[in-house]
Amino acid sequence: MTAVPTLGVGMVGYAFMGAAHSQAWRSAARFFDVPLAPDMAVLCGRDAAAVTAAADKLGWRSTETDWKALLRRDDVGLVDVCTPGDTHAEIAIAALEAGKHVLCEKPLANSVDEARAMVAAAEQARARGVRSMVAFNYRRVPAVALARRLVEQGRIGQVRHVRASYLQDWIVDPEFPLVWRLQKEKAGSGALGDIGAHIVDMAQFVTGDRLTRVSALTETFVTERPLPARNNDTASSGLSASGSVERGPVTVDDAALFLGRFAGGAVATFEATRFANGRKNAIRLEINGSTGSLAFDFESMNELSFFDGTEDPSTAGFRRILVTEPTHPYVDAWWPPGHLLGYEHSFTHEVVDLLRDLAAGTDPTPSFADGLQVQLVLDAVVRSAEAGSGWQPIPSESAQEK
Repeated sequence: MTAVPTLGVGMVGYAFMGAAHSQAWRSAARFFDVPLAPDMAVLCGRDAAAVTAAADKLGWRSTETDWKALLRRDDVGLVDVCTPGDTHAEIAIAALEAGKHVLCEKPLANSVDEARAMVAAAEQARARGVRSMVAFNYRRVPAVALARRLVEQGRIGQVRHVRASYLQDWIVDPEFPLVWRLQKEKAGSGALGDIGAHIVDMAQFVTGDRLTRVSALTETFVTERPLPARNNDTASSGLSASGSVERGPVTVDDAALFLGRFAGGAVATFEATRFANGRKNAIRLEINGSTGSLAFDFESMNELSFFDGTEDPSTAGFRRILVTEPTHPYVDAWWPPGHLLGYEHSFTHEVVDLLRDLAAGTDPTPSFADGLQVQLVLDAVVRSAEAGSGWQPIPSESAQEK
């Protein structure tokens, strides 16, 4: 039996996304036949004790405290960037220049200029056989991939309406601390970039079309928050030396709402908020076409609703498709029909697709160019919201895969 070549993986960052990506690297070759075997070579983080504990827990065999040292290691062939957005461009560009493949979390960058620089670096690296991908994991939910397939097959006809929303409530409490996701210099934007980017990518992926213009508003409901606790006696509870709670400004949006127009003529509405009390991770997408409709709700992530408008009206209606059949995208590697998958599986599917593309020498999707296109949409939303009214065009970049 021919041994499968290994791919040494070095990951930068080990919090929420780092844990999800670690699970994906651990499980990919255990369930799927992949042409490259991931070797979880090194985990990188600034705190030596914390990164060592994380590596032991998540399954990495060594650690580094400097990502530049990670790039110099011969046992690393791919760098997985799971850090806050303000470091994506620097790490990813340096990794590509060092000849390492790159998987980078979304959104691709904190600005259009950074994203363009990343695309330029990716294009130069591609000429040397070095590949890159941005991590929009919801594309790899089987029901979402099935929705894309049905649209491609013409099962709902011409796409006319798109409704997308991503609702959370984790910062409803005004005393929730001022974490990095609420600081523009680190996160780039708030609900817009953090969760709005997902529904922009999902809507464009499923429809196979691109947004061309938007009209938007954004809102910040809580403008100041307590500073996070620090590791010293005076500030361990977020208190100043005088005993008062120190607070800082929230510099990102709490909610973003916008209208959109697709190149193919479809109209769209998007809503991203972290202030929808009672909604934990509610992602919803409905697409209405000339002959049918599709609807997806992540809180029932193994299901897709499909309406066939060509059926006899007396018996027609939305049907519930349980997306657990081996003929459905990604599902044949897992459990028997009816045995459900979860959030973490989308990351495994992402890694599997990436490994297969790397081995075949083909360009992974979504590419950095696709990530830039989403960034251009987010930037147009910000420009529209700042203007207070009117439509903002989305610039057209070079041809990109979807």
